[in-house]
Amino acid sequence: MIGKVVIGKSFGGCVRYVANKKDAEILYGDGIRMDNPSFIIKDFDLQRKMNPELSKAVAHISLSWSEVDSDKLSNENMLAMAMEYLKLMAIKNTQLLVVRHNDNHHPHLHIIYNRVDNDGKTISDQFQFKKNVAACKEITVKHGFFIAKDRDKVNRKALKGGDKIRYQLFDQIKSAQKSSKNWDSFGNKLSNNGIEMVFKYKNGSNEIQGVSFKSGEYTFKGSEIDRSLSYGKLNAFFQDISVQHDSTKISLPEREFSESSPGKGTFSESSKLTEVLEILFMPAFSPIQAELEPRKKKKRGTGYDEEKSQGRGR
Repeated sequence: MIGKVVIGKSFGGCVRYVANKKDAEILYGDGIRMDNPSFIIKDFDLQRKMNPELSKAVAHISLSWSEVDSDKLSNENMLAMAMEYLKLMAIKNTQLLVVRHNDNHHPHLHIIYNRVDNDGKTISDQFQFKKNVAACKEITVKHGFFIAKDRDKVNRKALKGGDKIRYQLFDQIKSAQKSSKNWDSFGNKLSNNGIEMVFKYKNGSNEIQGVSFKSGEYTFKGSEIDRSLSYGKLNAFFQDISVQHDSTKISLPEREFSESSPGKGTFSESSKLTEVLEILFMPAFSPIQAELEPRKKKKRGTGYDEEKSQGRGR
């Protein structure tokens, strides 16, 4: 199961899209009249007036499943999944509309709720991306829904808007990463493909906390595109390459001597062993042996000894 959350301003456009779609089925409504879309819009707008300072009161969620799960998803089961999802997202005490669409091969539904709750308070949209991912994962695992093993199985032709751009960014960023040795070359390759890389810095410092990628009007955090594209993961990737490069530069080649090319080649293991053995079996240093022997006096033909010959002893 995959969820997508969009926050907007107009209940009119959102409700008409969801409710007037061909083969749309209204599964549930709370706090609204469901006789026709115009009544639904009026009821949503009436409640939002309780909190006029909240400009973006429209919350639109789409929940989608794989074709593999079609047999498991009757209207009753899909509504149960929607209500379980809303509970995990802590969305409650507000107007609600749940509609199933049947225009694609994969089962999916739409949820519209009012961010102005029944008491006139704002329903926070903070951390909704993380909450959405966690809720979808929990429901998918709990009910045994299909989980794609990799992105190759995603029907990319069916993707639109931000989802389409996100998958395109994933492909382009991964391609640039494979052929880059550091952040500079990585950024240059992305720039050549029309992708801007934007770093997020810690307040009042040069410490980087995150990275985002911008393509046209769309901007995504690296972790929103894929976990492997977070700043931490990418930085670790380039650091590993740097360490490998440095170790290659520092390592010395071995030398091997041969009869055919004396004096040329690389160091061999046998020559290293010989050097070690020579050091091990070298006689120990002896202070007695190292002491200089006294110099013997030499006699010259004149009969004078050495001291006398130097003008001393007279």
